[in-house]
Order: sequence, then C-alpha cells, then structure tokens
Amino acid sequence: MDLSSSRSQLAFLEKTAALLGCSLVDQKLALFLDETDDLKHLRDCFYVPKIKDLPTTNHTIANMEDDCVYLCGNSLGLAPKKVKTYLDEELEKWTKMGVHGHFHGKRPWALGDECIVQLMADLVGAQKEEVALMNGLTVNLHLLLLSFYRPTASRHKILLEAKAFPSDHYTVESQIQLRGFDVAKSMLLVHPRKGEETLRTEDILSIIEKEGDSIAVILFSGVQYYTGQYFNIPKITEAGQRKGCFVGFDLAHAVGNVELCLHHWGVDFACWCSYKYLNSGAGGLAGAFIHEKHSQTMKPALTGWWSHEFNTRFKMENKMKLSPGVNGFRLSNPPILLVCSLHASTYFSLAKNWKVAPRFLHGFERTLTHSGDTMIRAKQSIGQ
Repeated sequence: MDLSSSRSQLAFLEKTAALLGCSLVDQKLALFLDETDDLKHLRDCFYVPKIKDLPTTNHTIANMEDDCVYLCGNSLGLAPKKVKTYLDEELEKWTKMGVHGHFHGKRPWALGDECIVQLMADLVGAQKEEVALMNGLTVNLHLLLLSFYRPTASRHKILLEAKAFPSDHYTVESQIQLRGFDVAKSMLLVHPRKGEETLRTEDILSIIEKEGDSIAVILFSGVQYYTGQYFNIPKITEAGQRKGCFVGFDLAHAVGNVELCLHHWGVDFACWCSYKYLNSGAGGLAGAFIHEKHSQTMKPALTGWWSHEFNTRFKMENKMKLSPGVNGFRLSNPPILLVCSLHASTYFSLAKNWKVAPRFLHGFERTLTHSGDTMIRAKQSIGQ
C-alpha cells in the first residue's frame, strides 16, 4: 500500500474540484469524474436494477423506468451480464457429457477453481501457488486460524479492531474458546480514540509494540466494513512479525476495491469473500492466501480429498500426499457453478490491468456520504 498514492488521489480530487469551482461534495465533481472515467464503459457489463423493480420504491418521486443509483457494492455487487452464459455452458455440458465433464470442456469441473486462480492471484498481488479458491470466508478463516493460532500460556492473545465484522469477531471468540482460553483475556480489541471513528496507525503499532510478546495472531480487516478505513497493511504486518506474531487479514471489503500486494508485503495469511467488489453473487466462492514462506511448514489441521496433491489424487490409495501451502487446506472439489459466477465478473478479468486506472472510489465514497468534517474523515481513512 502506497499512502503517498492515496494522498495524491485525495489531492487530485481537491484540485479538480477547485478547477471546476465546486466542493468535494458537489454533484458537479461527481458528474465530471464519471464523464472522464476511462472505465465507464464497464457499467454496461452489469445488470443495474430498475427503480420499478425495487421493493421499497416511492412511485410518486421517481421515474420507474430509470436505473437505480446502486451504492450497495460493499454488501453485494451487481450481476455481471456474462454470468448466465457461463452458467448455461456448464449446465449444457452436464446435460450432454454427464460425468465426463469432470475433465473436459472450458472449465473441467475437477479443475474449475484452478482455471481462474491465476486471475485471483493477480488481483491480490500473490503468486498462484499462494492462493486457493474454496468454501466461504468464515470457513476459510477457521481453517487458517486452526493452523496459525497456536496459543501458549504466555502468548495466547488475538488482536483485532473493535467492531470488526461479526464473522471475524465470532470466529476469534470460538477459536479462543476451542483452545481452552478465556475470551475476556485473550481477545484484544483496538478502539478509536475518544471522539474519533477510525483507528490511528500509530495507535495500532503502539499496542503491537506494548502487547506483542503476548499476541499470537493479529487479525485485521484490509478495509474496515463500517468506517471504510483502509488499514496500513504493510506497516501492521511488519510490526507484528517483528514481535513474533502471525499477521493475517480479512480482505472482504478490500479485494477488488483497493490495490493489494500480499506477497510483497509479507502477509502471513488472508481470506476474503467474492460477492462484494468481485460481483460473484450471494454466497460466492471465497479465497484464501498463505505466503510461500509457510508452504513447507504450515500444515492444515483438517484435510480432505482435495488436500491431496493432484497427480496421485485419483489413485484412491488413501495415503495422503499433502499439497504444499494453501492448496493443502482445500477439502473438496470446487463448486463449478460458483466458479462460473466468479469468472463472469468483468472486474475480476481486469485483474492484470489493476494499475492502469487507480480507483479512488473508496475515499471519494466517504466524501460523498459525509458532510461537515468530511475532509478530516477522508484523511483518517487513508491513514494520516
């Protein structure tokens, strides 16, 4: 994460608004940015709901035939127009080939996730062997913590932000309880300063320095779901590892939203869902990352058929030959219809071109949705 880049994007918005003679919250600026956006054509790749089809529409104040203004991508991304085509391809193959679909066609079902894993690796800034597509986010987080959370009498705490997404909070609670520790003593929450909504990076680093010897795992969001704060992933990672902690991130609201460089930053592990900014549909296939430095030493606590390396998997000898790294954490064959939905996302297919047009929707969205102390909050959200 390049904070100077984030600050320059905010400066660009300020400069553009000044040239247009308007404020950051003026519609004039938003319309200008839309008109000059070199990716605006991608809007046509998605189905945007019509106002008439929404369940809570007031018919007296809106044109029913207009597209709605969709600002809920943080919860569920819009449907890619390709999704029906991709799904129909696999349903047709099932109809015509039956079991032969496992190893034939555009997306052989036994290898469906591996057909698109390179795209995902590019998107999160990882090597292909460091990424797996499997399960849902919470399942993956449990699988990762079963291996990375190794509490001892002196090092048993998990550090995470206060008001973390419920999945993270409940997962951490249950992992601590599973190991026989007291949640009140082992779950360390970082709160904002009084009167502030976001966490200051220096406060996070200070707690890591002070409590690090007792912290087993640091688990933060990439982008905090409630405040929109983009955490300084490399600084948190470096500080935690310097104190002997494993450092992981829930990237549910970061993947497809901000630039990620997980391998370069040295993050130990991460997981994410794909139905927000990756537009894969409700409950879509999730992703997991384990850095290559752990590929030979970090073993899964739970294994399944798909944990076995591919070359001998189908010999059915029941003698485990564990795939190295994150691939050893896979349990079952990939759900091909979920693979199709993920593959269909236009944004996902643009992974390799992420740097072509840096997005600053993350900071700008907060600018549009707040007033009064807008600039203070925007600057906090990029880590100042």
